[in-house]
Amino acid sequence: METAAPAPAISKEHSTLGLLLRSPTFLTGAAIVLFWAFCAAFAPSFVPYDPLADDLLNTLAPPSAEHWFGTDQIGRDVFSRVLVGARDILTVAPLATLLGTALGTAVGLLMGYFGGWTDAIIGRLIEVMLSLPLIIVALMVLVALGPSTPTVVVVVGLVFTPLVARTVRAAVLSERHLDYVPAAAVRGEGWLHVMFVEILPNIWPPIIVETTVRLGYAIFTIASLSFLGFGVQPPSPDWGLAIAENYGVLVGGFWWTVVPATVATASLVVGVNLAAEGLQRALAE
Repeated sequence: METAAPAPAISKEHSTLGLLLRSPTFLTGAAIVLFWAFCAAFAPSFVPYDPLADDLLNTLAPPSAEHWFGTDQIGRDVFSRVLVGARDILTVAPLATLLGTALGTAVGLLMGYFGGWTDAIIGRLIEVMLSLPLIIVALMVLVALGPSTPTVVVVVGLVFTPLVARTVRAAVLSERHLDYVPAAAVRGEGWLHVMFVEILPNIWPPIIVETTVRLGYAIFTIASLSFLGFGVQPPSPDWGLAIAENYGVLVGGFWWTVVPATVATASLVVGVNLAAEGLQRALAE
């Protein structure tokens, strides 16, 4: 009697990809993020007006066929500025997130692998940093150093470092005593090799999820810093900056100068969070 051939093994990567492609949460979030990424990359070539060009004879014009989202206080087309404004936030936020993830991963690996005094000392420093509101810490540093795009990237990245480090440390602690780690030490491999070659590839899932979560926070944080005058500087069409420049005219009923940038910021944060939630579910199964 013939036996049925065993079903081909499905790799973890293909299984995760299949789950993501069947996840409405992930697909919705990814579609929102991709839309704004497309705008960030290509909007300057197809928007109807120069986002930096003012028109003092056409200020605070309401939405119309000529200006779909109206114009702001100095006559700039709001629709063009919203689309092009995605470029700044989707440049600064991912760079800050990647910096925070890289530094946090390195710190978390050190804490989890060595433990003992290394873990205790760094852990206390992290607790001190996390005891302060992160936006306040970022503001204090930016006040001291002065606002600029590179400074914002570094400051936000450093602010996120302890959060990522804490997640990575927990993942390393669950891996440190598995057989492959002592085996690598017995082979004579150095601690750098063990951490980055042996342990790191096995803790990618929580790092990837943490990165996507931090990206959502980075978008909100950078928009908030721009609104307060410590992020992206004028005349950029950055969303946070656009809200700051025009929120004063809301009392006059000129809602279109602020609402589009606000909705754009919220939609991008929601999109990233939905993608992160879908990714977390897929990696957990």
